[in-house]
Amino acid sequence: MDRDRIDHFLEHLVGIPDLDYEVEGIVDRINSLQKKVRRELEQTLAEHGLTWAEWKVLGSLWHAHNEIPHCSSPGELAAELELSSGAMTSRIDKLERAGLVRRRPDPDDRRGVKVELTDAGSRAWLESTNAQAIKEARVARALTKAEQEQLNTLLRKLMVEFEREEETGARPKSGTVQSPEATQEAAAADDALGVRADAAA
Repeated sequence: MDRDRIDHFLEHLVGIPDLDYEVEGIVDRINSLQKKVRRELEQTLAEHGLTWAEWKVLGSLWHAHNEIPHCSSPGELAAELELSSGAMTSRIDKLERAGLVRRRPDPDDRRGVKVELTDAGSRAWLESTNAQAIKEARVARALTKAEQEQLNTLLRKLMVEFEREEETGARPKSGTVQSPEATQEAAAADDALGVRADAAA
């Protein structure tokens, strides 16, 4: 079997008593692949005149199925994307200037507004997402369909375990607001892992 950079990196990772090399290989490969996919996605979006942040807003609207299809309130978008109201307003302003979304009166609240995906916004999201899907399929061709299904099954088991720990309180939930001290500690832990993943990526 061909060896990757993670293999070479792990050979030189010594002096950590509780390190499980199989676990470390799994985590570092997930991290490295995530970063590679994210970089490729950002390149794809740039080719379609979008940033990752704008694409996320368009995607949230595209998946919104309220009384008005592809339409949400700024507050709903901010909550889903875990953004402040100010940051959300800035993104909506930019997308509206580009003709990808429009504000419309909220039929249930005369003082409120809704944000609606325009036809141009829908096309931009679909075309960029489809272009990225084609790139991802090329990479996934390294695996047979049976291997892809097996990998999805194993990754799903890991996801379920993380979600179970979040629900039981053993692990902070994603998006949970923490104290500055806790945030710094979490960032330091992520950085430690990120250094290892980056070194092998």
